[in-house]
Amino acid sequence: MNAAIDLDPSSASPAQRRRWAQYLADERAEAAVYRRLARRREGEEREILLELEQAEKRHEQHWLDLLGEEPERVPRASFTTRLTAFFAARFGSVFTLALAQRAEARSPYDDDPHATPAMRADEKIHHEVVRGLAARSRRSFSGTFRAAIFGANDGLVSNLALVLGIGATGAAPQFVLFSGIAGLLAGALSMAAGEYVSIRSQRELLDSTKESGFADSGLPDLDIDANELALVYRTRGMSEEDAERKARATIEAAHAGRMPSRAKHDDAYEEIGGAWRAAGSSFAFFGTGALLPVLPWIFGMSGIGAILVALVIVGLALMLTGSAVGILSGSSPLPRALRQLCIGLGAAGVTYVLGLLFGVGAV
Repeated sequence: MNAAIDLDPSSASPAQRRRWAQYLADERAEAAVYRRLARRREGEEREILLELEQAEKRHEQHWLDLLGEEPERVPRASFTTRLTAFFAARFGSVFTLALAQRAEARSPYDDDPHATPAMRADEKIHHEVVRGLAARSRRSFSGTFRAAIFGANDGLVSNLALVLGIGATGAAPQFVLFSGIAGLLAGALSMAAGEYVSIRSQRELLDSTKESGFADSGLPDLDIDANELALVYRTRGMSEEDAERKARATIEAAHAGRMPSRAKHDDAYEEIGGAWRAAGSSFAFFGTGALLPVLPWIFGMSGIGAILVALVIVGLALMLTGSAVGILSGSSPLPRALRQLCIGLGAAGVTYVLGLLFGVGAV
C-alpha cells in the first residue's frame, strides 16, 4: 500500500516530470529549513527537527526515483518554502516555524496519485509536529507579543481617530499636531501602566494558587493513621482513595527525613510574560503606532491632504500587524489583515464624521 506507483520514468509525460522536479526542489528546500532550524535548537527540539529533515529526504528520494535521474534543471522551490528558508537561515524564530506549519498544511500530495499513502500521512503528521514546536515558542513570548501587537494596533487606531476627528473640525494644523503628540504620550503611558498592573496581578494570583510549603515542617510529627493531610490533596482535585494513598506516602517519607518537593509553575509564568518587559513593549509599540498618524502634520502637511496620507500610512501598518498575527498563528494572513484594516478605518471614520459635525456647528 505504501509503495510508489510502478511507473517507467521514460513513459512519464513532460508535465509529470516537471511536477516531480518541482516536488523534488520543494522537499530539498524543506529539509534545509529543518536542518537550519535544528542548528539553533538544543536537546529534544533539535532531535525532532533533524527527524523531520530525514523524513523530507525520504520524500525527496521518492521523486528522484520516479524521475530516474537528477534532472538537468531543478526548478526553484515554491515562494513560501523559499521565504521560510530565508527566515530559518537568518532568524530561526517562531515566525519561521509558523510559516513551516502553514506550508505543511498545504501538501499537494493528497491529490497526486504518484505520492504514496505514507507520504500523504507524513505531511499531515509533520504539520502537527511543527504546530507543537511552534506552540512551545509561542508560549515563551506570548505575553510580550500580545503587548506589542495590541500596543501598536491601539496606537494606530486611537491616534488616527483622534487626529482625524480634530482635523475634520477645521482646527489649525499646529493644534492637530499637538493633540496627536499628547495622545501619543498619554496613550503610551496608560498602556504601559495597564500592562504592568495586569501582568503583576496575574502573577500574584498564580502565586496565591500554587502549592504551599506552609505545613511541611509539621509533616514528620503527623500520625500516619490520624491526620488531615488527605483533605489537602482532595481540595486539589484528587479522589478520596488517591488522596489517602498520597498522604500516607508523604508522611512515611517525612518520617524518614525526605521532605516533599514543590512543583514549579514556570510554564504558566512563561505564557504571561514579565511585567516590566510587557510594559516596555507596550509603551514602545503604542508610541510607534501612535506616531504614524501624526507624521503628515509633523512634516508640515494640513487639511485633506494630511488626512489622506495618514489614512494610507495607518492602513498599511494595520494590514502589517494583522498579517503578522495571521502568520504567527499559522493561518492565512490576508483575512486578519483586512479585519484590522476595517476595524481601524471604521473607528477613524466615525470620529471624522463627528469632527465634521462639530466643525459645522462651530461655524
